[in-house]
Amino acid sequence: MSEATPFVTGDMPANHWVDRWIPRPARPYLKLMRIDRPIGTWLLLWPCWWCIALAANHALPASSGGSIPGWAPTGLWAGGWPDPVLFVMFGMGALLTRGAGCTFNDILDRDLDAAVERTRSRPIPAGQITVTRAAIFMVALWLIAACILLGFNQFALFVGIASLIPAFVYPFSKRFTHWPQLFLGLAFNWGALLGWAAVTGTLSWAAFVLYVAGISWTLAYDTIYAHQDREGDALFGMKSTALLLGDGTRPWLIGFFTVTVVGIAVAGWLSQLAWPFYAGLLAAVGHTIRQVRGVRYDDPANCLATFKSNKWFGWIVFVSIVAGSVAA
Repeated sequence: MSEATPFVTGDMPANHWVDRWIPRPARPYLKLMRIDRPIGTWLLLWPCWWCIALAANHALPASSGGSIPGWAPTGLWAGGWPDPVLFVMFGMGALLTRGAGCTFNDILDRDLDAAVERTRSRPIPAGQITVTRAAIFMVALWLIAACILLGFNQFALFVGIASLIPAFVYPFSKRFTHWPQLFLGLAFNWGALLGWAAVTGTLSWAAFVLYVAGISWTLAYDTIYAHQDREGDALFGMKSTALLLGDGTRPWLIGFFTVTVVGIAVAGWLSQLAWPFYAGLLAAVGHTIRQVRGVRYDDPANCLATFKSNKWFGWIVFVSIVAGSVAA
């Protein structure tokens, strides 16, 4: 196999730039963060960016800025465009908090990961890093993310701190409920609330509706993802919506995606977005139909590809919101 040919070691892509360019001692830390698998960062980031764009025309004045003197992103750039500084801040925050969350999950699941072929090559079960060092690294990621959070207004700061609750509960949820995807949705979509709070200094019905829509989206895409692991989860007593719904998953996916799209549409209506938003949302509907019709639950590679395609659903919704905001 040539050096340029992609292949997979367990659930981690090998021959990745992390393996080729990063010094060996640093590689386990980047792999704990899932730098080599960015789809999770995108899925965490999209609700943040959606709500930043959704709230752009409701932004605080610059004088109401963040907790750090002289650092005051306003949420509004010019002509209805969202402030790009907020996109960068939330992008960095999503990368750091997702990395911390994955590290926490790997610490908790280290024995389970060691027993499963797909996950035994992860840094902790593979012996590339100790639990103590992983824990220190996790705390460091949270502290750096907290520094970014300090750049927001005080209300957003409290909203961000509250996100630690669902983030802490989620890794335990697959041990006591068949709905861990719901708990993942509560954690992964908190950025919708934080995004609105960072722009406006408040919360609104539009933010809450978008939050619910995001939770339903997570139920859809992570149920698809969980179908890869049905046999292993059942063997080790873990629970998931994929195990619960089994071959009857498709009608549930239709319901989850319907709530997602309708919720996004209602949030846009509450924010008084213009017609380009609704036109773009039709493309998002088409994307969900393609997922529901194309996913094959007995094909792990197909489930993974369908799951990853939700990055493009996020892009479609984001562009639609920005277009509707600028045209409003």
